[in-house]
Amino acid sequence: MSALTRLALPALAMAGTAFAACTVSGTTTIQNSGDATQLATCTRTFSGSIAIETGTSGDISLAGLTNIDGNLVVNNASELVSLGAPDLESISGTLELNSVSKLSGLSFPKLTDLKVLSLIALPVLQNPTFGPINTAETIHIENTQIQNLDSIELETVQQMNILNNPYISQIDMDLSKIDTQLTISGNNPDLEVSFPQLTVAFNMTYRNCSKVEVPALESLNSSMGLFGNNGLTSFAAPNLTEIGGALSLVSNVELTNISFPELTEVGANLEIANNTKLHEISLPKLKSVGSSMDFNGNISVVDTPALNDVKGTFNLQSTGDIQETCDNFFQPLKDKKRIQGKFTCKGQVVNPGGEGTTPTPTAGGGSNPTGAASALNIDLTSFGLAGLAAAFLL
Repeated sequence: MSALTRLALPALAMAGTAFAACTVSGTTTIQNSGDATQLATCTRTFSGSIAIETGTSGDISLAGLTNIDGNLVVNNASELVSLGAPDLESISGTLELNSVSKLSGLSFPKLTDLKVLSLIALPVLQNPTFGPINTAETIHIENTQIQNLDSIELETVQQMNILNNPYISQIDMDLSKIDTQLTISGNNPDLEVSFPQLTVAFNMTYRNCSKVEVPALESLNSSMGLFGNNGLTSFAAPNLTEIGGALSLVSNVELTNISFPELTEVGANLEIANNTKLHEISLPKLKSVGSSMDFNGNISVVDTPALNDVKGTFNLQSTGDIQETCDNFFQPLKDKKRIQGKFTCKGQVVNPGGEGTTPTPTAGGGSNPTGAASALNIDLTSFGLAGLAAAFLL
């Protein structure tokens, strides 16, 4: 054997070992910083998933890795203080951190591309750093102290859930499309949400927001709900023409104005209820409601001049004097069978309620409502899971 060969063989063996360490069929577990350092030999792609062991403590750096063809998961590592990957650019699967109670640092300054970002129960994490992220299918951020979402710059997303993060007071993204679900709930009560470029969405649910802006929204394939947004004073969807599922605006106590000037069709239920300061409802181009229609509250004006078809139950109850509208507009629709379900329409009611309640008129409140009441069969399937959860939380 030549001298050159004797020198080359150990080097080749070491290279082969390093390559094997960078390609695994299952999950590689990191227990300490030494384990993380060994991955530094994978200067390009690590093929497989990486899990941080629950007993791992202190600071972990995955320096040297540029791509992970798999997942990076940290669950219940209660003593982990920081996690960084200064060179990491992409994760083909999920970046998940769940119940990492002491984690205060999360630094991925070059990470732009992943499939799922899931940050849950991180009670001291305030300012994570990303590339920013511009490609992801799912974003789930829940129960953290994260201050903002500035390092997430997506144009499209399948699902986004931003839940119970008390320090997030502003969300401003140039999203153009939401394929499946958007849920924003339980964050800072002064949260202002703006999606100025959003044109197409599926399900959207907003709770505890002080402002929601969707000026470019044109098409909503499923449903939208605004529930318990105590600081919300107005909501407008100036370009929205059709809603494939349900539209619900419920218990927004400061809401005084809504505007849907181009809306022609709601495919499932239309519910505008218990918005204490909302006195006028105007839907000038609304033609059809695919299921039930329920308006109740302190309403003095209801203007739906184009309405010609309500396939389900109709309920309108108000403390205001809307009996003329009931008698001259909605009752003729019922007589012509343009309203197909049970019919209740009553003004000057003491405690206006939803379908299934019996309106009690004030003194001099006029005649009894036409038709009997039945339980409103809200099509929650059109809301998806987030809409269902929102309804139960009311």
